[in-house]
Amino acid sequence: MKALRFGRHAAIAVIAAGALALTACGSDNPSGNTPAGTQTSGTKVTGTLTGIGASSTGPAMDAWKAGFAAANSGASVQYSPDGSGAGRKAIIDGSAQFAGSDAYLKDEELASSKAKCGPEGAINIPVYISPIAVAFNLPGITELKLDATTVAKIFRGQIATWNDPAIAALNPGVSLPDTKVTPVNRSDDSGTTTNFTEYLAAAAADVWTDKASGVWPASLQGENAKGTSGVVKTVTDTPGAVTYADDSAVGGKLGTASIKVGEEFVKISADAAAKAVEAGKPVEGRSANDVAIKLDRKTTASGAYPVVLVSYHVVCTTYDKQETVDLVKAFESYVVSDAGQKAAADSAKSAPLSASLAEKAAKAIESIKVKA
Repeated sequence: MKALRFGRHAAIAVIAAGALALTACGSDNPSGNTPAGTQTSGTKVTGTLTGIGASSTGPAMDAWKAGFAAANSGASVQYSPDGSGAGRKAIIDGSAQFAGSDAYLKDEELASSKAKCGPEGAINIPVYISPIAVAFNLPGITELKLDATTVAKIFRGQIATWNDPAIAALNPGVSLPDTKVTPVNRSDDSGTTTNFTEYLAAAAADVWTDKASGVWPASLQGENAKGTSGVVKTVTDTPGAVTYADDSAVGGKLGTASIKVGEEFVKISADAAAKAVEAGKPVEGRSANDVAIKLDRKTTASGAYPVVLVSYHVVCTTYDKQETVDLVKAFESYVVSDAGQKAAADSAKSAPLSASLAEKAAKAIESIKVKA
């Protein structure tokens, strides 16, 4: 896809307050090249930035932390992958300087954020695009074809075995076992759950009668585990189990489903996820610097994979100290830069932000300021 090439202009990589563009010093950059996220103004970015939130972005976050620290001696990022809900709560109550969330702030959360983040509250900055895999453990079977209705029935417990006629009809020629289907869901408040149930509520409304939520419906039976790694491990250890998880965490250990979109079955991939995001629209009623995206879960665009998450870094529009502003801007500018997006793609199989989305993200980051 043309929009996903890594040739975006370099300004995106180094946006911060005033003349704050980052360069490496001395032995931090022995090659003499200037990596994204390093300083050129002589103003040194130091200190520790604290974040809490989504576990789905783990490999990408590890890459971002390492890249940023390598380019900024004396600066580091601490991140606790406690779930998207915990992250949003932390930015609202001021216990973190940024949140990682696979769901943008709800209107009521945005209103609550104004107490700590100033009159404009917090903003959502997209940093990571990835497909959510419907991942299963069926020895000898690495891929299945499923439609939204069948996926919804599986996770509602309405399909008991893997050789159910509904699955068999979508997969002619596949020798399906009579193994029991064991759905596994997230036990924590999860942005991945929000995105997955949003897809089911939109694309299989006749079966998935619950509203989209980050908390799995208490009425549904099945196994549960905390965090992305928890559900993946549970499924890996349980023949017949099935879950929903960021594709980067599945890592070829489990089988995955191609999802029916229109009249075709779309195989899970970063490019297919990016196509689905491109069909989305800005969330209404948000400020010009809030880049929250309303996804079209019922898209029929060819090659689009609609079971997708956009993960955001939720940051305050204002902070108490200039040092915090500089640090937030420096880190987030690196994350949305060409170098940061490539690091995430290499580590997590995510889709890099398109040029237009990255420019919107950079503009949002530039708007962060010190409280008056």
